[in-house]
Order: sequence, then structure tokens, then C-alpha cells
Amino acid sequence: MATYKEIRGSQIEAVATDPSNPVDGQVWYNTTSNVLKGAVLFTNTWSTGGNLNTARYFAGGTGAQTSALVFGGAAGPSENLTVTEKYNGTSWTETTDLNTGRSAIAASGVDNTSIAAVDGFQGSTYYANVELWNGSNWTETTDTNTTNIAARGGAGVSSTSTLVFGGSINGAPPTAVTESWNGSSWTEVNDLNVARRFPGGAGTATAALAFGGNQPPVQADTESWNGTNWTEVANMNSARTRSMSFGTANTAALVAGGEGNPSVAGLVEVWNGSSWSETTDMTTPRTNTATGAGSTTAGLVAGGNPSATAATEEWNNGVLTKTFTDS
Repeated sequence: MATYKEIRGSQIEAVATDPSNPVDGQVWYNTTSNVLKGAVLFTNTWSTGGNLNTARYFAGGTGAQTSALVFGGAAGPSENLTVTEKYNGTSWTETTDLNTGRSAIAASGVDNTSIAAVDGFQGSTYYANVELWNGSNWTETTDTNTTNIAARGGAGVSSTSTLVFGGSINGAPPTAVTESWNGSSWTEVNDLNVARRFPGGAGTATAALAFGGNQPPVQADTESWNGTNWTEVANMNSARTRSMSFGTANTAALVAGGEGNPSVAGLVEVWNGSSWSETTDMTTPRTNTATGAGSTTAGLVAGGNPSATAATEEWNNGVLTKTFTDS
């Protein structure tokens, strides 16, 4: 009988950079980082990530699975936070605080070096102020045109390209107002078709998706943004609000958790550009999540409640590079 060595050989490829499209089971040695790596196939899988240092809900957050940022939020009914944390794919590290502590913050950004934090509330005070993150510090900048607003959805790729939509003004009935940020000023653009607060959001400032939220009642409605107009598209399977969401385009998004009737606290759906499909539930059911970051192939959720949690879960769907260790 042939041995494994005779069938597969004994050589492991040595490369200076990781392969761009590894296949399941491929192994290589990275001569730049001096580590052994391999590719593992994950299909619609949630796994446990490192806990936040500060348990929270209603926080702002965005980025990628290996470079996310979470900021603000609440640790309890009357405790709004300024605390900001960075994620490196394994653990969260506290960094420079927000200038203004608040909850229900809209946000944009695809990594933890260029983020916009927009609006929010603290107790009965609603804010229109905006802060930009440059990788190490927050800087206050131009307020949104709509004052005293929170619970908006957000989409965008950086602190210079952001779209915010929906929300609630002074805790009043929801709004459909939409605003676009170009790095220096806000411009009101065409409204959502359905007014809502706490909508999910994904995509970019010119190709966004808005879904769910409440008026009340809780919504399943989904709308797609092409840079000029919102168009109603296929509804989610489960109506929900105060959910976690992420995605880098209006053709690929994920929504998890939230509140609905009946409860949807652990349910997850994926958008493929034309319809929503139910997929693997989160391990820790939750609502009012702190952050959703990443894409439909690699993302994460962190925080949420009931009762403020520090739990982080990572989402993977595809071939993922893993580093081998001696443990």
C-alpha cells in the first residue's frame, strides 16, 4: 500500500506572501512572518471570538473581521460609554475614547483605521454631532443636517464616504430622511420609501441596503440604494429591529439577531442581491448588538443584551487562512 508521503509528497511550499486563493487543505510556510499556515473550509459557521473588555449594547461599530472597531454604547440603563476598542481578529484592546459618550450610533468604515461615528443619544439628549476616527484618535467634525436624531442605519467604506438613513428625532415617530457625507459636509438626498428607526444597514454610500427597523410595527421591508434613489426589493423572512448587520455592497449582506414578533434574537439571514435566505443561527441570541463588521464571507458581532454582554462571535463562509501553533 502506498504511503501518504508517496501519494502527496513531503514538501511544504515556502512563500513570501500567503496565496490569494488557497484551497481547502492547502498548507504553506510564510517566510516573511515565519509561520506555518493552512486553508480550512468553513460553511455558514459561527465561532467564539475574544470578549470585549467592556460589556455593552447599542454601541457603534464597523470594520472587518480582523480589524473591527466598537465605540460608545451603554453598559446599563443610565450609563452611556465613551470607551473605544479595537479588534485584531483574536482580542479587543482599549484605545482612545470618543469625545461624546452616546448610544444608538450610526457608523461607516471597512477597517479600524477610518471610521465615522454619527448621531446618537445619551439619556433624553439626542445628538447630531459626528466624530471621525483616523486609526488612533477621534476628531469632532461637521454635524448632520438633521438635529437631535439617533437610531439611524449606516453604510459606507470610510470616514470620507458615508450614508445614514432613517432614525428617530427626539424619540418621536421614525423618519425616512437620508444624508450623504463626502468627508467635509452632509447633503440631504432622497428619503427612504418606508420611515423607520433602528434599521439594519450594509454596503457603501453609493450602493447601500436598508432593512428591518420599526415604525412600529417591526418591519421586514428591504430597500436598495443606487446613489440616487431607494428602491423596494424583497422582504426579509423575519421582521426585526435593533439587529446586527454587515456587508460591503447592496448585493451581499447579513442580518443577525434583533427583536421581532415572534422573537428573532438568534436568527440569521443572508442577502444575495435578490432575496434573503435563513442560515445558521448565532450561538448567543441577542438584540441591541454593539457591532456588526465584515462581509458575508468573514464577519463578526460583539456585545448586545438582554443584560449587557461582552460576547463576540465570528462568522465564516468560505476558505479561511489559519495559522498553525504548537498548542
